[in-house]
Amino acid sequence: MIPDYQSLMRPVLAHAASGEVRISDLITALSAELGLSEAERSELLPSGKQTIMANRVHWAKTYLKQAGFVAATRRGHFVITERGRAALANTGTRIDNQLLKQFEEFQAFQGRSTERAGETGAAPQANPPAVTPDEALRAAHRRIEASLAADLIDRVRSASPVFFETLIVNLLLAMGYGGSSEEAGRALGRAGDDGIDGVIDQDPLGVDQIYIQAKRYAEGNTVGAGAIRDFFGGLSLKRASKGIFVTTSSFSSSATETARGLGSRIVLIDGDQLARLMIRYNVGCRDEEILHLKKVDEDFFDTEL
Repeated sequence: MIPDYQSLMRPVLAHAASGEVRISDLITALSAELGLSEAERSELLPSGKQTIMANRVHWAKTYLKQAGFVAATRRGHFVITERGRAALANTGTRIDNQLLKQFEEFQAFQGRSTERAGETGAAPQANPPAVTPDEALRAAHRRIEASLAADLIDRVRSASPVFFETLIVNLLLAMGYGGSSEEAGRALGRAGDDGIDGVIDQDPLGVDQIYIQAKRYAEGNTVGAGAIRDFFGGLSLKRASKGIFVTTSSFSSSATETARGLGSRIVLIDGDQLARLMIRYNVGCRDEEILHLKKVDEDFFDTEL
């Protein structure tokens, strides 16, 4: 029988205790240790794109990461942290969501999930009894997207500045800025000047342009009013009236007020909004499964034959 993802948390940590772990190798090793049959190992999710075992191991690792028990090292690899080792050393304690809730990072993660699910109070339940089945499904979808958003921002923060600048340009092009031209957007990177990291040509000749500032900041390192004024100065030197300031963190209240008070049109996009836009326009992620919710066609049954 395939264990639930919480039951897999301790085995995942135990494997990471010996060094860097590759998630695909871990899935194979755990399947063997648990004595899963070939049928169980190959059993797929309804989407048909991932095995149930792989899905649960990934979720176990994701939750452990949000609580600071493991840390990503490179694509598909992670290591145990000191906090993870301390939890693993306490053999009498079950490592599950209840334990993870003791840590502020995990509480913040659940808080973001709860907020996006439109709920209040305690952490979301798998199937709250007070909601209808379709409401529970939609809430579950929002929780999955909240987890995806957190993962996306973590990955963007760990990427290089050039990657981040290129990502922002690609996102704006995916949103429809620059029209149909593939050459409409470009990251300037170190070649940029006057504090400008990228530019989008709104017309083929580049007469109407949108300039971009991209700040890859850690969570809690907010963008202040000074950075907005510097960006405004860069726009003025370019004689531009449109600018988009993107950060992986957040903006201080003074930064927001400064952007509103300046003559140029400066749009601010913080980390939460950036993640939502990446999900909406499939930048850095892709559709895994599409669910169709059906309801009775009242007009059909109102017709008398």
